[in-house]
Amino acid sequence: MADVVNLNQARKAKAKADDKARAAENRVRFGRTKAEKSLEAARVEKLKRDLDGAKRED
Repeated sequence: MADVVNLNQARKAKAKADDKARAAENRVRFGRTKAEKSLEAARVEKLKRDLDGAKRED
């Protein structure tokens, strides 16, 4: 016979796990120092400039 599952508890446990995953993602995305953010922005800007510089004129 199958185990009895309280659906309310299962729903709340799933929501809690989803919240923890979202929090971990936000810590990675937003949990950087100002120096790290500015370095990343500078790298992105340099990549854009290099890409624009490598375009051929038609």
